[in-house]
Amino acid sequence: MKKYLSQLRPLERRLVIGVLVVLFIVLNWVFVKPHFSDWSDFSNRLDNANLKLKNYRAAVAQMPELEKQVKTFESEGEFVALEDQGVNFMRTIQTQSSQSGVALQNFSRPVTKTNDVFFVEQVQNINVLATEEQLVDFLYKLGSGSSMIRVRDLSLQPDPPHQRLSADIRLVASYQKNPTPASAAKTATVKAK
Repeated sequence: MKKYLSQLRPLERRLVIGVLVVLFIVLNWVFVKPHFSDWSDFSNRLDNANLKLKNYRAAVAQMPELEKQVKTFESEGEFVALEDQGVNFMRTIQTQSSQSGVALQNFSRPVTKTNDVFFVEQVQNINVLATEEQLVDFLYKLGSGSSMIRVRDLSLQPDPPHQRLSADIRLVASYQKNPTPASAAKTATVKAK
């Protein structure tokens, strides 16, 4: 390049240098200037990544406490074998209905749902006939204790003589899916006694 510039007259040298400077400015304007906003985009992405990292670290710091809670939840309740869950659920309903004085009119076949990690759900539709007090007592006692039975859907109407309530009830019971060996052994020893 020096050889080329040394052969030119001073005015030509100035012209070539001027053209190169203008070309440099135009190339910067076209290729560099549009990326000036990239710094703020990068800063925003960095801030978001730092916030996500902070949240992940906070979640990881909570892991020992969450593991303790999972262990306590796994050990709660009574383990019922998968093949006995439907029978146990229906037996619990029938026992409680006779204790509360509720007449079971009819019931459907239990439906099993296994979408949860820890629990298997048994869904049972029943139709009962009872007074208000009997029905409230029946539903309250089903939900209390370690049975893990709850009412998902309830519809009430009076029976034809208007003496009692006829109720269509959808009950859901949650049973442990995979018990820990300690809870299974504890349940086995309790049943053996």
